[in-house]
Amino acid sequence: MRAKKILMILTSHEELINTKSKTGLWIGEFTDPYYEFVDAGCEITLASPLGGKPPIDEMSQLTENITQSNKRFKNDKVAQIALNATLKLESVAAEDFDAVFFPGGHGPMFDLASNELSGKLIVDFINSGKPVAAVCHGPAALLKAAELDPAILANKKVTAFSNTEEKLALRSNNIPYNLEDRLKELGAVYKTATVPFLSHIETDGLLITGQNPLSAGPTAKALLNFWGV
Repeated sequence: MRAKKILMILTSHEELINTKSKTGLWIGEFTDPYYEFVDAGCEITLASPLGGKPPIDEMSQLTENITQSNKRFKNDKVAQIALNATLKLESVAAEDFDAVFFPGGHGPMFDLASNELSGKLIVDFINSGKPVAAVCHGPAALLKAAELDPAILANKKVTAFSNTEEKLALRSNNIPYNLEDRLKELGAVYKTATVPFLSHIETDGLLITGQNPLSAGPTAKALLNFWGV
């Protein structure tokens, strides 16, 4: 069986509301899935709205948030070069890949949630029978896709960073909306773990979503399981 080709779409946004603190990509939500895919023999392509190196949320690089995959990444020149040179979204097409994966960090709530190219890509993947996976704030990308095709989220079981987790993360006043609420407004059946920050995954047809940083690796495994890998 040929290697599966996975497109990972990352945020290009770093600004928050009402604070000088920056956001961006939550690095572990990239590295955990990235190495799940690499170790399974998949081919990975990285893209973002602006191309180049995405901003990285500094909080995700604090000691308490460092994962084994973060450490592996620090010694992986190939992965570092790829992250520093993401392709622009306009240069990628769903037909060239088997799946798409959206890592989180608060950035996607600002750019991917309203990005036309990202939304169209998701619709194209779904219409082609290819899985779409996202973790934490990555499911914000589904908002634009659902605007283009309401069936993307209507009555679909999904998860994402919860309202409760947002409050506990002390970011409620720095974001434009609560992702949990927006997903519900668009008809999704939102599910959450019984305890905040525990790993939680939802799979509904071609949609695979993870709730929080701890869910990043398991979301990638759920995507691989879609193919029986």
